Parts: sequence; structure tokens; C-alpha cells
Amino acid sequence: MLNKRHFLQAPLAVAAAIALMPSAQAATELVIATVNNGHMIEMQKLTPHFEKAHPDIKLKWVTLEEGTLRQRVTTDIATKGGQFDVMTIGLYEAPIWSKKGWLLPIATDAAYDADDLLPAFRDGLSYQGKLYAAPFYGESSMLMYRKDLADKAGFKMPDQPTWTQVKELADKITDPKAGVYGICLRGKPGWGDNMAFLTTLVNTNGGQWFDMSWKPQLETKPWKDAINFYVDLLKKDGPPGSAANSFNEILALFNEGKCGMWVDATIAASFISDPKQSKVADKVAFAQAPVAVTPKGANWMWSWNLAIPSSSTKADAAQTFVKWATSKEYIQLVAKENGWGAVPTGTRKSTYASPEFQKAAKFAAAELKAINSANLSDSTLPKSPYVGVQYAAIPEFQAIGIAVGQQMTAALSGKVTVDQALKAGQTAAEREMKKGGYLK
Repeated sequence: MLNKRHFLQAPLAVAAAIALMPSAQAATELVIATVNNGHMIEMQKLTPHFEKAHPDIKLKWVTLEEGTLRQRVTTDIATKGGQFDVMTIGLYEAPIWSKKGWLLPIATDAAYDADDLLPAFRDGLSYQGKLYAAPFYGESSMLMYRKDLADKAGFKMPDQPTWTQVKELADKITDPKAGVYGICLRGKPGWGDNMAFLTTLVNTNGGQWFDMSWKPQLETKPWKDAINFYVDLLKKDGPPGSAANSFNEILALFNEGKCGMWVDATIAASFISDPKQSKVADKVAFAQAPVAVTPKGANWMWSWNLAIPSSSTKADAAQTFVKWATSKEYIQLVAKENGWGAVPTGTRKSTYASPEFQKAAKFAAAELKAINSANLSDSTLPKSPYVGVQYAAIPEFQAIGIAVGQQMTAALSGKVTVDQALKAGQTAAEREMKKGGYLK
């Protein structure tokens, strides 16, 4: 028989339990800013797998074009806006932002196995021995080409061709009537768009962004040689409207069979060799990025990474998500859902060691060779004061790269001459470097 005290306690206990229920059931919502690239879109499709394993966390995606993403996350983190809990950032931002205290260290554990991350990227994303962003996929750049067209032209592609050889083949295989253009290259303005590619072209021509006194070098011979070559090559052998093309636009053109060659991110290899996406999947082959005067800095080094801004109020949930999306298990999940040819590459040694990956990804060896040959600290023939291959890892570079990128697009469109574009770029770069206190 229950006494009166039990009757009084029971409703109180029930009421207390009910009061607690909403907070127990309300999931933490993580707002994730990411770029509209294929691997990120795939990550969003796999959201149900994460939410099933972590029912207390819900994911909200903000997917943006590369340039817009950079502007939004840079503004948010610099103003401590707190709009995003997880940000997709590049190898450029990670060391600058971690030094400023804008990012939280990634809380890795034994299961995550940070030692499995490719050293080049792990080092590039670390500050004072701590990892501040986790690589989602990493890349270098390389030459992707239509072997069928090269064979038809009687051209045997070397493992590392020169730009002169590339032009020779482009001239032979350009056939506008058949809708085939010898080469497709980025023309859309942006420090991470046309300037990512053009900086490697300048590097291999023996140039640099800044000399050891931080003076911009845009009117030097290597810059003039590189940009004149680029403009002439695309005018003769590129598709119409090249000035509007960046990674995604050229990927669509290549998959349609309209590009004979393409020098760009190694990550593209997994898409152009996928028969579900590419009409020429069985006809593509790969070589190292072309060289001119020097192999130094001919192929870039980049990774898209997941980072947690220190302004996030949901750091624990964000850590859980970042570790899941950049784990060995995530790569296995993508392989299971879409096949080994579709996994994000360039991050883990274990991916390249996988026999299934090696079998599915005919580009694997060329990609790893390109990544391993890039050197963030030694990418120019003359000594340079900055770190970075296709960018200079200083805060001012973003504004400089955008301004110069717009001038290069104007030159490609024929609105100004190459010399005029480089002069205007030099002036813009000098102005930013004076403002930043590098130059008197």
C-alpha cells in the first residue's frame, strides 16, 4: 500500500521528467559552410548516416560558390559573427587564422589517427604543433588529357611535358567544327580561380609574387612570358568564353568531350574518369603539370579543410562532425555507397595504400606524385619571403590576388594588353603591400 508521500512525489517526478524532455530531445543544430564542389555535395548526401549515428546533432548546410564562400567565412570569422559552427577553409587561411586565435584546435584521438594524414597537409594545417583544421580532400595540379586525341595526332605525352609540347599538341587537336578545343584553362577572376593556375605558370617560368624585400614582381620577364603565353594559347586553342571559366565550368566542358587537355586540380581526375559523369571516362590519361624554365612551383598544393571558429557555441558537436567527415571510416562509407573511385583523395596514406582504391583510381599514382613533389616552403626559382605555391600566405594576398586576377581576365578578354594588365596589377599589389607595412 502506497502512502500519501508517494502519491505527492509521483506527479512531481513525472512533471520534472516532462520538463526535462524538450531539452533532451532538442538536437544541436550545426551550421556548416562549404564549397559547391562534388565531394562536398556528396558529404551533404551522406548527412543521414551521420545523424543516425548522432541523433542529438542535426546538420544545416550552407553551400556556396568558391569566391562567395571565402568572402562569407572571412567576414564572419573576422567579425566574430558566429554564423557558422563549421567552416570549409583552404590551406591559405588555416595558418593565418590559427595564429590569430580565430580557430579551435581539432581534438584528435587515437581512433582518428592523425599520423595517417599526409605529412604535407598535416604540417600545413598545424600551428605550434596542433592541428587547427582537418583535411577533407587535398590536391595538387596535373595535366589531364584525351589520350585518343593525342594518339590520333601521333603525339606521345611525356610523364612531365613542357609547356612548349603542350602547345604543340593543343595546336594539333583543336577542331572547333567538331566542338573540340585543344586546351581548357581557368580564366575566371579570383585569387583561388585564375590566379591559382597562373601563379604556377609564373613559378615554372622562373617568377615569383614578391622578392625578398616584399616588392611585387609583376612587371618582370617571367610574368610577361607566362601571361603572354597563356593569353595566346587560349585565344588560339581554348574554348570561346574562357574568361568565364573556372574549375566547375571546365569540368562540365571536359566531361562533354570538348577539352583535349586541362591543367587543374588533381581532384578533377576522379570526376572525369567516372563513366557516370564523363562521356570520355575511358579516354583520359594523366601526366605531371607542364614545366617551362624550372619544375619549381609548376604544380600547386591545396586542401579543403573543415575548421571550427572559436566563436562557435557548439564546439563539442562541431568536433564530433569534423572528426567523422575527415576519418578513415568516412572514406570507407563513400567507397561503400559510391565506389572507391569516388572517395575524397589527397588526405590519408591509408587511402593510397588501399588495393581497391589503386584499382579503381587510375589517376592515383600521378596524383600522389604531384602532391609529394609540391613544396610550400620552396616553390620559386628566386628565393621568396613567403610560404605557398599558388598563393603567398599573408593576409594581404587575398586582395592582391583578386585585383590581379581581374586584370588577367581583362587581358584574356582583349580589353587591355598583357603589359597594361601587369602594370595595373603591379600598382594594386604595391598599394596593398604599403598599406600592410611591408613597403615604405
